[in-house]
Amino acid sequence: MIMSDDYLLVVNGKPQGPFSIEQLRQFNIKPADFVKTENMMDYKQAHEVAELRGLFGFREQAIIPQYFGSFDQRLVASALDWFFVSLVCVPVIFIFTLLSPNQEFRIIITLSLAVLIPLVNLVYHIVMECSAKQATLGKQVIKLKVCDIEGRRIDFGRAAGRNLAKLFSVASLFAGYLICFFTKQQQCLHDMMAGTLVMKDRLF
Repeated sequence: MIMSDDYLLVVNGKPQGPFSIEQLRQFNIKPADFVKTENMMDYKQAHEVAELRGLFGFREQAIIPQYFGSFDQRLVASALDWFFVSLVCVPVIFIFTLLSPNQEFRIIITLSLAVLIPLVNLVYHIVMECSAKQATLGKQVIKLKVCDIEGRRIDFGRAAGRNLAKLFSVASLFAGYLICFFTKQQQCLHDMMAGTLVMKDRLF
């Protein structure tokens, strides 16, 4: 049984342990070695863990992306995001229709959903992808993150550029999305234009 202050250590691709800090010293662990405690959701490289950085003198480094979100994972995340956004927008519009003075106004408000939902979805993606989470709620569920080519968090400008560039992925009859099947890092057209990646958490 792994204790809260013990670590599992990936050796030759397989988790071993748990090990105490003193046992980790005997293994002479490196900054790029993968470790996990009972309280961690997923494996991390040793340099990402503050305790190990302090004890072993590791420097925090940029996380080099190794695993990438596949087309089906990104599709599921996108479907979840559209659902979450709709879950917010539809009740708001419904309330406005109930308060509207006449039938024509109700129709106009209802039709505005066709504009409101995509607009809110766009802003939502931009804000969430440049946030500390680096991901929308849908991506968080699937454990995906948006980053730059070197694995770093993107800023607001790049997040905006990435999401606006999706217009090109759609305008190409969705071929811009299918490109991910033929790129090494599974980038869609808008990822290539913005210089971004969709990174997947470690596959253990």
